[in-house]
Amino acid sequence: MALEAKEHEELLMNWAVAFFTYLGYTVMIVMGRIRDFVGGAVGISRFSHKPRKGYSTLFHSWESFFTRRLYRRLQDCWGRPISSAPGAVIHVMSRQHASNGFTLEADGQATECINLGSYNYLGFGDDWKTSCKAEVMKELGNFPVSMCSSRMDVGNLRLHEELEELVANFLNKEAALVYGMGYDTNTATIPALMGSESLIVSDSLNHTSIVNGARNSASNIRVFRHNDPSHLEDVLREAIVRGQPKHHRPWKKILVMVEGIYSMEGDICRLPEIVRVCKKYKCYIYVDEAHSIGALGKTGRGVCEHTGVDTKDIDILMGTFTKSFSGMGGYIAASAEVIRFLKANASGVLYHNAMAPTICQQVITAFKVIMGLDGTGVGAAKLNALRENSNFFRSEMKRIGLHVVGDDDSPIVPVMIYAPGKICAFSRECLARGLAVVVVGFPAVSILTARSRFCVSAGHTREQIVQAVKIIEEVAERVNLRYQRYFLG
Repeated sequence: MALEAKEHEELLMNWAVAFFTYLGYTVMIVMGRIRDFVGGAVGISRFSHKPRKGYSTLFHSWESFFTRRLYRRLQDCWGRPISSAPGAVIHVMSRQHASNGFTLEADGQATECINLGSYNYLGFGDDWKTSCKAEVMKELGNFPVSMCSSRMDVGNLRLHEELEELVANFLNKEAALVYGMGYDTNTATIPALMGSESLIVSDSLNHTSIVNGARNSASNIRVFRHNDPSHLEDVLREAIVRGQPKHHRPWKKILVMVEGIYSMEGDICRLPEIVRVCKKYKCYIYVDEAHSIGALGKTGRGVCEHTGVDTKDIDILMGTFTKSFSGMGGYIAASAEVIRFLKANASGVLYHNAMAPTICQQVITAFKVIMGLDGTGVGAAKLNALRENSNFFRSEMKRIGLHVVGDDDSPIVPVMIYAPGKICAFSRECLARGLAVVVVGFPAVSILTARSRFCVSAGHTREQIVQAVKIIEEVAERVNLRYQRYFLG
């Protein structure tokens, strides 16, 4: 289906919300600078650091200041340890400040919480003992925990090849290649495919792994407005007309890079229109399905199935096993020629440790459940539950007056917070009521668009979602987040 273009989420806020958001950061920055100045003048500061004589300081930048004076004030909202499986309900361990005043230490206590933070899309974190454990534990008896080698050396197993064949068949591609790390799938693949005299055209909100992979490739990089095929066409037309910098020769190749579901926005790629633009200008297309594979489409085959695009029209499909499959690592699915090239040139294959055998089996078993090869209807039920839970939760967030971004059917439901002070208030109030959430602020998103990113799972019962909505509604009223109804929330 074709998805309508949407305004950028920054346009959702009114001028007053933007003003007070900037004011909040300004106050924190000014007070931080004053405390740095006073601490340096009197020589008493928790963050004082003097470099060795003759050496320059390693941490003298905006990032260091941001960590000291802004992040440290909110640090209890991130990195919370858990003492359970990452299912629909988790046990979050409480922490107390150590004697130095800024280090957090677990105190041995734990709170049972409804989990709206984990990428447990298909709920394997809840039913692993019945759905996957038997086959995974069997392979643990047959193989070591780690291969202690890259696949190019002596780390290749029949399990790796079985998984690759399964991925290729699932996506109707000629061949596939698996990596031991999802982030590395992008950062190792992109530099292998692209280089000097080539051009990468990337969505402005692509994941950091794509950004870093593109930067490491020595390619020229252009950016188009988020999920905007019209602007993509403008960028491609100008790039092709102008050619390479300095001598204006034609580009050797052009690669357009998008995501299936954007991890911070919760919206789905307008893939049919983007594919049409790429075909028109003879550009290759690379689709990152980290969050959409196993989560979108009637049979879980991702954004191509969801939008009605033939996978043969996508040159390179990338995905990870860390979300819907409850494993680790990632894959590239493409033509046999591309996969052969990557096996001989990608650093993730040549130098990095091979995927652990138990993880291979976990992903294989999850694939079989999703595809119905286990002889049950569990996979279809999971996909249906995920879709229903996601759409119900999203509709409830809109009903209570929150600023919600993203698309229907997406398991990622971002709710806008904006003000820095409300980031920690929302997270702490939810935790106190038994709800574990993820909050996101600058620099992971732009300074005006702090949010809470809810991740819905097939493992959630309707009762759990209703309880979570009740808690969110109560907290939203307390910290003034109902921007759809009230001028200042």
